[in-house]
Amino acid sequence: MFFLRWIPTFLAFPLGESIASAVLGTHRSALTALAAGSIVGGVVGAAQCLALGRLVDWRWAVWTLGATGVGCALSLVWFGPAVTPAAAAATALVTGGVVGVAQGSLLRRRWRIALAWAATVSLSWGVAGLLGTVGGARTVLGSNGALGATVVMGVVLWFVLRPRLVRRPVPPAESSRTMDLAASIIVARPGGTRGHR
Repeated sequence: MFFLRWIPTFLAFPLGESIASAVLGTHRSALTALAAGSIVGGVVGAAQCLALGRLVDWRWAVWTLGATGVGCALSLVWFGPAVTPAAAAATALVTGGVVGVAQGSLLRRRWRIALAWAATVSLSWGVAGLLGTVGGARTVLGSNGALGATVVMGVVLWFVLRPRLVRRPVPPAESSRTMDLAASIIVARPGGTRGHR
């Protein structure tokens, strides 16, 4: 069930990039890269937040928005526009690292888990950035790369969040006590079933 909700979030990457491109055009300055990254991050963060449901809160979407914007701006300053495979991979690697650190801090786990998540997002986005340029594509991740990155992130996230995904079964004795207590309250109520014929 987790993967059925998570895997379709890969569509948020090309959708976010299409919206950013339509609104801002090609980003040639750090400011436009910040805005474009924020749009992409907002779409991706919202999709992931919806897929994860109660496992995370609203901060996942907001922090993903901010981290993607910052990562894209830093990448543009350091590597220039992502028009070559190397620049696209570097942009995605750095942006994924920033996003991974932001999201990892929300997992409320040990710092090793947060660092592992940051490395997972950074590396999977970096490879996705490289794949996104295959065939002359001009997107940072593209749908092929985004699908691969989403699968890798989903597997790692499943292991990280597995304690929250598995619901603790109610022991039979505890369930029986609860039922007995509920029955005694119903019977003891004034006008309960004991007084009726």
